[in-house]
Amino acid sequence: MTEWNIQTRGHACEACGRRFTDQEQYHTLLFDEKGGFRRSDICQGCWQAQYSDGARDRKGFVSYWQGIYQAPTPPTEAIKRENAESLLRKLIELNDPRYIPAGYILAAMLERKRLLKVKEQLVRDGNRVFIYEQPGTGDLFTIVDPALQLNQLEAVQRDVAELLEHGLNPPATQPAEVPAAAPAEAEPTAAPAEAPQKQT
Repeated sequence: MTEWNIQTRGHACEACGRRFTDQEQYHTLLFDEKGGFRRSDICQGCWQAQYSDGARDRKGFVSYWQGIYQAPTPPTEAIKRENAESLLRKLIELNDPRYIPAGYILAAMLERKRLLKVKEQLVRDGNRVFIYEQPGTGDLFTIVDPALQLNQLEAVQRDVAELLEHGLNPPATQPAEVPAAAPAEAEPTAAPAEAPQKQT
């Protein structure tokens, strides 16, 4: 099973080491390596000089996109109650397989609210994987599709509602057992509401 992952946008060009300036255009390459996905953020100058001609032929390269760097701003106030994005970050950090279905639902919710964008859909180790980007921070979220059946959605949505209301601590919320689909009468695989759509 592919592990969840968040990769923060680089604050400097991986090729030359120069720090990005606010509103500077940069290029991102996503590589599929043994340990997981790895992102590489490159400034415009290095991209034109070193990468533009043969980038798509590089070994392990699975996706590419352009972005505009936004300099980080200090937080104005602490988050006082759980929201979908902060909960998703906590679940990914926890990396507990029990929360994969809840994380998938949270990511789909954030996509519908345009708070996350699908940059790529891949298949890895037999599992569909969505690469989401948070446009404001440039953070990448690697989300595994748990291939939920229709008869499993209600339990997972109940878990998500509980987690959003009470958070993980304390008391720690124990996810409900997701009923296994009957072998002979399995419902078709369904994503919540709409399947994520790749955006550029």
